[in-house]
Amino acid sequence: MDWQKEDLKYIWHPCSQMKDYETLPPIVIERGEGINLYDINGKCYKDVISSWWCNLLGHCNPRINEALKKQVDTLEHVIFANFSHKPVITLCEELMKVLPKGLCKFNFADNGSSAIEMSLKMSFQYHYQTGNPQKKRFMALTDAYHGETLGALAVGGVDLYSELYKPLLLDVIRIDGPDCFRCPYGKCRDNCNCECFEKAEEAFQKHADETAAIIVEPLLQGSAGMKVYPPLYLKKLRELCDEYNVHLIADEIATGYGRTGKMFAFDHAGVSPDIMCLSKGLTGGYMPMAVAITTQKIYDAFYDDYLKGKAFMHSHTYAGNPLACSCAVEVLRILKDENIIEKANKRAVYFNRIIKEKFLPLKNVGEVRSIGLINAIELVKNKETKEPLDSTKRTGYQIYKKALEKGVILRPLGDVIYFNPPLIIEEEDMDFVTDIALECVNSVLI
Repeated sequence: MDWQKEDLKYIWHPCSQMKDYETLPPIVIERGEGINLYDINGKCYKDVISSWWCNLLGHCNPRINEALKKQVDTLEHVIFANFSHKPVITLCEELMKVLPKGLCKFNFADNGSSAIEMSLKMSFQYHYQTGNPQKKRFMALTDAYHGETLGALAVGGVDLYSELYKPLLLDVIRIDGPDCFRCPYGKCRDNCNCECFEKAEEAFQKHADETAAIIVEPLLQGSAGMKVYPPLYLKKLRELCDEYNVHLIADEIATGYGRTGKMFAFDHAGVSPDIMCLSKGLTGGYMPMAVAITTQKIYDAFYDDYLKGKAFMHSHTYAGNPLACSCAVEVLRILKDENIIEKANKRAVYFNRIIKEKFLPLKNVGEVRSIGLINAIELVKNKETKEPLDSTKRTGYQIYKKALEKGVILRPLGDVIYFNPPLIIEEEDMDFVTDIALECVNSVLI
């Protein structure tokens, strides 16, 4: 069977212009192992983007495989209203050991965007039920990405995804977020005082009385091009939210589970959000699941006699799915038993060093930025002025295609080449994927 032809006959792939598939047809993957994926012809691809940032511990991890197999013979699913099961209770108990202080109530969904939707609704309803019905708007940063359902899209700020749908979206208060590469204050992220935070202060002074919550991707704005900003920004934001009675929602869907070098990005700042959204690495990339975790204070605002109408009437068919929960429990156990994050942080030093050595000398590399094992290389037209490349030339896409030929999955964000590999990547693979990326960048730009 011609699997590629059959795929194109039926499937509309996500985040793709399908006309591109005329010259780059879908790669049909048959199996995976570690950071490697193998297509139906046996060709190996190094998955250094963790299959959209969710594969945490490598493909077909033996321990997660076994946990999933064991669970499927016991219970595959059960309605989560008025019913529960051991895997989800165990998961909550294990998460409580690692979550930022104060987060203690778990509301489950089946994907990251849905967790964002839940957090927005929770915040609005909390304020409505505690005497502040005027708080019905949300704040978010420029260049934010929070998902692609309408509520999540509204608080996002990447026009590629949201521009067309603006007539359908919530009226969000947009704050100029940190742009450390092109800092308008002439500062450096490593030693600044977050002078850019004045934009948040101005927004709160004008709009806090009508604002329910501000939502942020802590420390790392992923889809914006892996933009990294300092922990001090989160500390200041926590203080501001407390002052104005505005919830702080942490979108840790892409930044949680060791991606930034700590279990959660908020751990770098030493403060806690009011609501935290998790997905992606939650199940190690095995099963669709997400959770919005909040405080006792927020939970208590919904706790009353049924006829008072204060319940949170939000549900997902697959909320708290036992199969996903079993995977998620095993992920936490592996992280602890095998010291995964600590080992990854040691290898991250090597990864960042070789990337800087190989790429910073290039005339079209404006910046190499890193946090944890994540490294991003921003390509520019002019190194001195930081002028971007001509987006119509799709330079990143040309590099992506060449890397695929050589067995590396890069999938750049515009003209930002990045590495966001499983936490178990070894130095030998780091050498290989960076050599291939360098070769492809040079072949396209020189």
